[in-house]
Amino acid sequence: MSDPRPPASAAGTGRSDAGPRRPAFIITIDVEEDDAWSGSATGTTRNAAFLPRFQALCDRYGLPPTYLVDWTMATSPAFQEFGRAVLERGRGELGMHLHAWTTPPILPLTGADHQYKPFLTDYPEHVMAAKVTTATRVLQDTFQIAPVSHRAGRWTLDETYARILIEHGYLADCSVTPHISWRGTSGAPGGRGPRDYTAFPEEPYFVDPGALDRAGGSPLLEVPMTIVPRRYGALAERTRALLSRSGPARRVAGRLWPATTWMRPNGRNRREMIELARRALHSGHDHVEFMLHSSELMPGGSPYFRTFRSVEALYDDIESLFAFAAGAFEGLTLAGYRTRFAANAGRPPESAAGPRRTT
Repeated sequence: MSDPRPPASAAGTGRSDAGPRRPAFIITIDVEEDDAWSGSATGTTRNAAFLPRFQALCDRYGLPPTYLVDWTMATSPAFQEFGRAVLERGRGELGMHLHAWTTPPILPLTGADHQYKPFLTDYPEHVMAAKVTTATRVLQDTFQIAPVSHRAGRWTLDETYARILIEHGYLADCSVTPHISWRGTSGAPGGRGPRDYTAFPEEPYFVDPGALDRAGGSPLLEVPMTIVPRRYGALAERTRALLSRSGPARRVAGRLWPATTWMRPNGRNRREMIELARRALHSGHDHVEFMLHSSELMPGGSPYFRTFRSVEALYDDIESLFAFAAGAFEGLTLAGYRTRFAANAGRPPESAAGPRRTT
């Protein structure tokens, strides 16, 4: 197999042309089983067949994606064929995504883990480490790479998890969602629960494994999701605050007046995503980070895009965003961005490596 890293002249390596440095446009795709939200005990992986169309769109605009792959999809023959082709052509990166309830070793925490979906941080530390080892080795053995990029399942990362990632050679994480608290999101009953990222930085930083909300000297670069608070008029803010006092009304308020804007398509936010990208250009931000689940590219693969028509509209939104970003941004994978960021920070070359090929 050829070296999975793109050649030096290819997009995604972290090496830009001469001239002012453009902000990075980073595409992250959580590659996971079909409709992981459903609570089904039998996961299927049909959505792998829908990824070539998305890859072709990325290729058209010169924006290499980072596919963050969970164990279920890494063991899918259809995804294996697709992933190898991406690496052979140097068109993207494969990193790791971890759903704790489907990744071996399986240690049931509840009577129905497929419904509760425990966070990795709900498990004892030795089980956390064993699951990270499994998720890493399947990528190493299947694709002959040593993955360096990661996103936590259900966005939940803590200091123990970060330390385990560092011990396994990971160099870039994208689990932090600034301005977002996941408190109240259920995992295993009695578990440690999700993370509150409300006060975390918006800009990338090398993490302190002792306190993830501050910069430190570790080799792990946190690349936060692009999320910004939304501002409304006084009347809308008062109405939103009033409705948010009760459960059902809170959901209505969240839909009508969301508290934040993400670089993540939801079928109604094309203009907001393009405006996020425009603001990043004008404000001097070093990166924007787009995310989507692989299953959202398949009709019926998620709760959000159930029909063929809704997926076609999703593609229209994505293409409008990519057309705006192409040229104005530098398309980089997570590993490519980490390389660029580390070099700019004066980090030694050995800590700025891209995805490594195994022997």
